[in-house]
This record gives sequence, structure tokens and C-alpha cells, in this order.
Amino acid sequence: MKKSLITLFLFIINIGLILAQVEKAPLVNEGDGPYPQLIIRGVTLIEGNGAPPRGPVDIVVENNIIRQIKVVGYPGVPIDPDKRPKLQAGGKELDAEGMYLLPGFVDMHGHIGGRSQGANAEYVFKLWMAHGITTIRDPSCGNGLDWVLDQKVKSELNKITAPRIMAYTVFGQGSQESISTPAMAKAWVESNARNGADGIKFFGANPKIMDAALRRNKELGLRSACHHAQLDVAKWNVLNSAHAGLTSMEHWYGLPEALFEDKTIQDYPVDYNYQNEQDRFSEAGRLWKQAAKPYSDHWNKVMDELIELDFTLDPTFNIYEASRDLHRSRRLEWHEDYTMPMLWQFYAPSKISHGSYWHFWGTEEEVDWRNNYHLWMTFVNEYKNRGGRVTAGSDSGFIYQLYGFAYIRELELLREAGFHPLEVIMSATINGAEALGLEDKIGSIEIGKLADMVIVEENPLANLKVLYGTGAIKLTEDNEVVRVGGVKYTIKDGIIYDAKQLLKDVKEMVDKDKEERGFELRQPGIPKRP
Repeated sequence: MKKSLITLFLFIINIGLILAQVEKAPLVNEGDGPYPQLIIRGVTLIEGNGAPPRGPVDIVVENNIIRQIKVVGYPGVPIDPDKRPKLQAGGKELDAEGMYLLPGFVDMHGHIGGRSQGANAEYVFKLWMAHGITTIRDPSCGNGLDWVLDQKVKSELNKITAPRIMAYTVFGQGSQESISTPAMAKAWVESNARNGADGIKFFGANPKIMDAALRRNKELGLRSACHHAQLDVAKWNVLNSAHAGLTSMEHWYGLPEALFEDKTIQDYPVDYNYQNEQDRFSEAGRLWKQAAKPYSDHWNKVMDELIELDFTLDPTFNIYEASRDLHRSRRLEWHEDYTMPMLWQFYAPSKISHGSYWHFWGTEEEVDWRNNYHLWMTFVNEYKNRGGRVTAGSDSGFIYQLYGFAYIRELELLREAGFHPLEVIMSATINGAEALGLEDKIGSIEIGKLADMVIVEENPLANLKVLYGTGAIKLTEDNEVVRVGGVKYTIKDGIIYDAKQLLKDVKEMVDKDKEERGFELRQPGIPKRP
């Protein structure tokens, strides 16, 4: 009887997954190119490998491969045209003098959205591309593996406007019965690989099942991520996963538990209920202070073990920021123009929607979370300092965090954690490429790599805010307040996309949806205007 109920439960989940699929991106040709030759002229280069900026340089791309990076002069000195690479017949020149060029960004935690959020694929993809994100890892394939693989192939062929996609299915997805033995775990992992997935997203399971699945996945050469949910973390934390073959962890769950010294289980109140998300998230904000103190023997031991295992941290700082400053997150300036009505409603206080835990969020919870961030960031920054890999991921579509915009906020929060701006860019580019096994193709501007690039008119190292689609506020010498920045061009596979036009497309989608619904964006608890 129990097995039958489990089978029925999984069947309902899989049917729900099919029904939850969002509209796919339309087949379009919106970019400029590709060209047999593309020369980007006079740009200041930020390579993505930690090297300081240099320029002016001309970058020559031939059939989507970077073929030449040529220094063509010195700052403030006219460029000698005779010393520049020559444009071939049928080629394209892009004047980027005075601008900055970086590798395309990698979002390591990019859910493509769902019906409950009202976020179709075109909306999400264009927000990502408008912010220079040319590669994403979908850590769950919430629309189904076949759906994601269809979009992945179309992106590879540049038939849709979208980043390249890495598909990491949720462990057990599509199974007709609960995975209850190591043998079943191995069989599912093998099937997942045959079906074309790039990896697996775990949430935790029985230790024997986790061990079997991770080891078999590693043997098959696939990569993995894990959100170590509280339901299984007491017996299987980040260290257990890393030793079994997990390649990256999401958020921070499972890491404080590995750092416990005087307990094995989080100090839950006796009336705690995991299904009550106010309980879940308020107590999560008190977790890091229960772990070993920074730089203590046990804290150092755990860190050194993870680094030795070449383990990747993908912290997603941004997705919990409302926990430490709810008013700020609700009032982010881009919500008005770029947040879909259904997505805004999904964010609102609710006992049902995931991450909408604002039942009575207050000062005490926010103070706990600010302290939580301090300890969490201390670990992540030191991990980077000792040679550990840290990547940038957004987890947008939840908790007032919007696709694209939230990724840039993640970069700002890495800076807050102590990363030098060049280290921030490394997390956003080469580190993500390495974590995905794509470092030979993307992640830095090097000869032989693909032409995935971001071009911005302002220096992002001086102010990361210039990467936001809404730009950064600046006061001119004439005392005029202006907006500067915003990504100007996103180049993927050698195709040039006007980033500002992509944002304009998104705003038109939002405006149309608002008009059709008669929607007015209001803060929670504020009645509709008479």
C-alpha cells in the first residue's frame, strides 16, 4: 500500500511538472551576425583570468573563434590605423573605443521560470542576455528535461535569443517510484546520463542513496550540485557529499552543519515546522552562529578538506538578501518596469508560494540574518583566498529577486564579502566555466575560445552598478543627474545583441501583461487606490 501511494505521489508530481511548463522562446533572428570576421576596435580588455585591464586592443573573431588579441596603442594616444588588424571582405567592425570588454557571464543558478511566476522563456532569457549572461546552469530543469534540452539545442544553433544552457535535473525526476535503494539510485543516474542531462541537482537523501548516486554520477563524468535541505542534512552534510563526488554546493545549507562542534542538529525550537517557511527561514538566519568560529581548528579543517577535493561554492548571496532588508528588496527600482504581474504576486506574503515567508518578518529576523551574512561571507572570502573556487549564481524568480538584475547584485555581494573587483569577475566568468567543465570554450577572453563577450561603456571594476540594466546614477560637472552604463552589447557565439533593446522588449512584455490584467504594482497590505 505504501509503495502504491509513493508511486501515485510521483505520478502526480510528474504530471504537475508537465502542466507547469512555460512557453518556449520564439524562433527569431534578433542578433547582428554571425560574421565570418568580427573585429572589435579599441576596447579596454578585462580578460576574466585575474589580469588587470589593458587597452586599447582590437579583438579579431573568425567564425565564432577568437583569433587575435592585438594591443593597438596606449591610453590617450591616437591609434595608428596601419598597426591594426585588417578587415576582410564580408567582415564587421564594432567601434568600442573607450568601452570595456569582459567574457560573457555564467549564472550558475538559473531557473528558467514557471507558470506560477508568470515568467515565460523569452522574458527570462532576454533579461539574462540584457545583463551579459551568456551561459546558465538550470539547477532542476523545472520545466522537464526534454523541454530544457529543446531550448538548449535551439540556443546552441542560435535559433532563439538565449544563453547557452546546462541542464541539471533534480535527482529522481521522471522516476515512476521513489528511489529507495542504492541500486535504484545508480540506475536512475545512468538513465539521466543517457537522456542527455549535463548533471544532477540534489536536495539530499538517505546517506547510502546519496553515496551511490554521487559516485556513479562521477564515474559517468557528469557534474553535480546540491542544496542540502534540512530534511536530510543531519546525517549527510557538505563534507559527506564532497567526498562522495559532489562537484558544487548551492547556497550554504549543509556547510554550517559540517562546522558543528557541540551538536549534530540545528537548534530548532520545539514548535518548529519545516512546512512553515517563516519558521524555516527565520531559523536559517540563526544557523551560522551555531557553527565553529572563523579560523578555529575545525573551521580550518573543513575548509581545507573541501579545497583539497576541488569543490565549488556557489553561494547565491542575493537570493536571501530580503531576509536582512525586506523593504530594500521590495522597493528595487526595476520591479516597476520589468517584473511581471504574476511574478510580483508570487513574491507577496503567502503560506503556499516558496520563498514568500513574510508572515510577520521583523527587525529581530533581519538582525539575525545580517549577522548570518557576516559569518557566511567570512567563510566564502577565505575559501577564495586559499585557492578554493567560488562562482556566481542568482536563483532568481523567488524572494523579490529578478532575472538578470539579481545576478549583478550577486556580484556586488561578492564584493561586499571581500572579493577584489577582478576576483568578482573571475567568479562570474572563468570560475563558472571551470565548474561546468567548459573552461576550454568560454570564461575568459583568450585565443581559441568562443566569442562570448560583454561590452559596457563604463568601467565595471570602478562601479559594478554600471552592469545593471537600469545603469548607475551619476552627477555631471553641470550638476545634472544622469544614468550611465547598462550593458551595451552582449555577444554570444559571435552574434551581437543590443542589450538595451532586449530590455526594451522585456518592458513591452510587462506593459502588455499589466494592461491586459488591469494590474497596478502595490506593496503588500496596501489597498488598491480608489
